[in-house]
Amino acid sequence: MNNFQAFSEAQELFPGGVNSPVRAFKSVGAAPPFIDRGEGGYIYDVEGKRYIDFVQSWGPLIAGHAHPKVIRAVSEAAKKGLSFGAPTLLETALAKKILEFYPFLEKLRFVSTGTEAVMTALRLARGVTGRDDILKFKGCYHGHSDCLLVEAGSGAATFGAPSSPGVPSDFAKHTLLCDYNDLAGAEAVFAKNGGKIACVVIEPIAGNMGFVPADREFLKGLRNLCDQHGSLLIFDEVMSGFRAGKMGACGIYAEITPDIVTFGKVIGGGMPAAALGGGAALMDALSPAGKIYQAGTLSGNPIAMAAGLATLEIIGSQADFYDILTARAETLMNGFAEAARSAGVALQTDFCGSMFGFFFTDKKARNFQDALASDTARFAKFHNEMLKRGVYLAPSQFETGFISIATTDDMIAETILAAKEAFKAVK
Repeated sequence: MNNFQAFSEAQELFPGGVNSPVRAFKSVGAAPPFIDRGEGGYIYDVEGKRYIDFVQSWGPLIAGHAHPKVIRAVSEAAKKGLSFGAPTLLETALAKKILEFYPFLEKLRFVSTGTEAVMTALRLARGVTGRDDILKFKGCYHGHSDCLLVEAGSGAATFGAPSSPGVPSDFAKHTLLCDYNDLAGAEAVFAKNGGKIACVVIEPIAGNMGFVPADREFLKGLRNLCDQHGSLLIFDEVMSGFRAGKMGACGIYAEITPDIVTFGKVIGGGMPAAALGGGAALMDALSPAGKIYQAGTLSGNPIAMAAGLATLEIIGSQADFYDILTARAETLMNGFAEAARSAGVALQTDFCGSMFGFFFTDKKARNFQDALASDTARFAKFHNEMLKRGVYLAPSQFETGFISIATTDDMIAETILAAKEAFKAVK
């Protein structure tokens, strides 16, 4: 079966032929390759074609595909049973390992998805403050729960529908909006609604409007606003946690401490796992210790815990782990920038730790409006040219790329050579 046949069959069974929208490659005007297997920094489609993978399951695979230690941990856990719906020692072990990296957190709650982690964080914030409103930022994507699909990034931006049908207006009215990196706008919202705002939720390093880091002073200002008005500050590190660095964005902006951090992706090592964490007193407001209800049948399931624990152990076992990732991301983005200049193509690049992004524009993106001004038609052409040359990038201008420890210097060099040809082709 080839990729076209596989996609045709899938379209008969699933809406758009996929089970998560951006996978359909619609925004780049192509049909998706169907993946058969992964190995280190590569993936292989059903036709046997090999690609250098910079998507890595949208972030979780920081150790690369099918890392022997992760596979071994999952296999050993699976031999004992796939799920129990009861406490296991693997939950405790993974929680301890996460808290080693994020020492200012005291307690965690495991869930199965990033959407669920942020949804729970909002419920917790509303429950402890007794307030209904939340403040989010245009272009930040925090999962597909109703109150957060308002000016969302990620797939919502890709398909030109920042707000989804099916979201009741009574839910959306409690979601207040500001532009990313606009402190004056946030101050104005707090001046008008401060006593009603339960929390501010933000991607401190945005990865769902493309790669757009927050300004340090902007985050400091949000922390001050929350303190002044009795609101909680939530850092959504589902993507940036363990990706932007050893402590994610919380390490990059070390002087700014959020009340709640949400995790996902890397902490599951490729399996469905996510979490939220905070101080003990705050977290103990969740049931069964407190009255704010949250539950999940497969939360903390042993297979996901084993994969996540093995992944974090791989990270922790190598002192220069993030130095290597950062160097390779920098080399890649510098290579893209130079190749674009040589071809006369306007391109802005950026990176942090193992995360990177680029926009086809001559202006650095600081917010969602800037990101939307990029040349998405040129991105689509570039994406297809790179795919032809065996480089698998996220099929949307509004997503982030990832380097794994299995992405070698030779792979980076090969990707830059492909980019040189691709930029010439799309000029």
